[in-house]
Amino acid sequence: MIEQNWQYLPSPSWAQIKALQAQSRKPLHPVIASLLIQRNIAEASHAREFFRPALSQLHDPWLMKDMDKAVARLQQAMVNDEKILVYGDYDVDGTTSVAVFYGFLSEYYPHLTYYIPDRYKEGYGISEAGIAYAEANGFSLIVSIDCGIKAIDKVATAKAQNIDFIICDHHNPGKQLPDAIAVLDPKRKDCSYPYKELSGCGVGFKLLQALCEAMEWSPESLFRRLDLLAVSIAADIVPITGENRVFAFLGLKLLNEQGNFGLNALLQSAGKKKPVNIRDVVFGIAPRINAAGRMDHAHGATKLLLSATEQEALSLVSGLESHNSNRRTTDEATTLEALAMIESSDKRKAARSTVLYKDDWHKGIIGIVASRCIETYYRPTIILANSGKDKITGSARSIADFDLYDALCECAEFIDQFGGHTHAAGLTISPDKLKDFEARFEEVVAARVSEAMLMPTIKIDREISFRDINRAFYKHICAMEPFGPAHMEPIFSTRFVQCANPARLLNEKHLKLELVDSNSGLIFDAIGFGMGFKAFELVDAGKPFHIAYTIGENTYKDKCKLQLVLKDIKAIEP
Repeated sequence: MIEQNWQYLPSPSWAQIKALQAQSRKPLHPVIASLLIQRNIAEASHAREFFRPALSQLHDPWLMKDMDKAVARLQQAMVNDEKILVYGDYDVDGTTSVAVFYGFLSEYYPHLTYYIPDRYKEGYGISEAGIAYAEANGFSLIVSIDCGIKAIDKVATAKAQNIDFIICDHHNPGKQLPDAIAVLDPKRKDCSYPYKELSGCGVGFKLLQALCEAMEWSPESLFRRLDLLAVSIAADIVPITGENRVFAFLGLKLLNEQGNFGLNALLQSAGKKKPVNIRDVVFGIAPRINAAGRMDHAHGATKLLLSATEQEALSLVSGLESHNSNRRTTDEATTLEALAMIESSDKRKAARSTVLYKDDWHKGIIGIVASRCIETYYRPTIILANSGKDKITGSARSIADFDLYDALCECAEFIDQFGGHTHAAGLTISPDKLKDFEARFEEVVAARVSEAMLMPTIKIDREISFRDINRAFYKHICAMEPFGPAHMEPIFSTRFVQCANPARLLNEKHLKLELVDSNSGLIFDAIGFGMGFKAFELVDAGKPFHIAYTIGENTYKDKCKLQLVLKDIKAIEP
């Protein structure tokens, strides 16, 4: 259990809380009012809209730069019976993007195919092989979704072969945009679209929304695919605010009521029962879709998401489950190897960064391993594997307040190529430059990462008493879902709690407690997943301690009780 720094979010004033309570039509608990104000919802009208996401809250798709050009080119292609290629990516956002766009448009237009690059043979984004496929098969228009914003050379190559591009992307553009017919990306500096944080699937969805209006098609079939869009939002870790929150809310509602055949099969395979939430998507659905591209080819995931019947989906899901099982076994074994490499070296244990390479590690899981290493050694981490062709490929993951991309820029002389953003990146280097790169990266990290930054921070919304917690309170919190980046599940703290009964350790790693609040005398069950022996020794000492937690439910033998889901435990300083 890594020691964490507790940071309390700024609390609204009582005047602000009282003002929001006074505007509310129903009684509003002061803590709930505080949570809303912390999320910039300070007026009752905004709160009502927040608690009732609806399609009417979506922005006009025509506000996106180049939307008119994109729709006009699609219309032209359909009028002239041109062959259209929908080009995606091998991750969850890319495969759901293809499933939504191809699945919807194929209902109206027959001359349509999709293409997803091979992770290992072609790499990320638009590839030469993809363009060659389009040229060889007579495609004159490519719609790329979740990729393409920096594919300047590839789009130029396609144009020279009389193949047009419509790009739907959500990544940050470079200084120059590709010479495409239309470049849809709300992050373009010249784009006035009101919401900037759409997923790649979300940008493609907005294009279809505009196409429906232009063609006077009913959008009903498009909206039946909101569950796929919700999965893209959850898996791609984009903010669940604004338009994304509307998409995620309505998509989860659809998934729980009916849902895509492929998504239902994935939930069944993961052992998840409805109703499901964003967390179930992130830890149940997303890894299984990603496993296809990590261990083999993402075509299997796309076919599953496009299943026309329940029987077809169930017949396909076993392949993804097999890939996921292999992925899990591989990343667990690799993580153990990586941690052993750190622990066996005093130099590595004392370093401010982690850079590890092993020739036989699987390229498809090194990003997962980097994240797992950070759970134990909280510092910027790069895991590298042999990519063939005398090259080493790596996945990098960062910690809070450290700009990973900027650090890699300072190591550029030792890197063949790299890309990414503040928190995650990918890179390729030559074997003969590995030692120099490792030394330079450690030098850059050591100069920028303070001792305090090596302790992860848990952000706590409010300190409360157990007397605040009841069914009505929990119901209000549930009404704030879906939670995710920029709208996280509320974390509370309670001070001076004790074990009402001896603590238990489940499976030698999960902490099971009955806690009593010394201020109210109330008792709640609590679970601390993965907290292990260190936490067990602390709570079992018979002394009071402080806890940080979220509130959840535990169902056992058809009885459902509220329980505290522990995030951290702190001893009381003398």
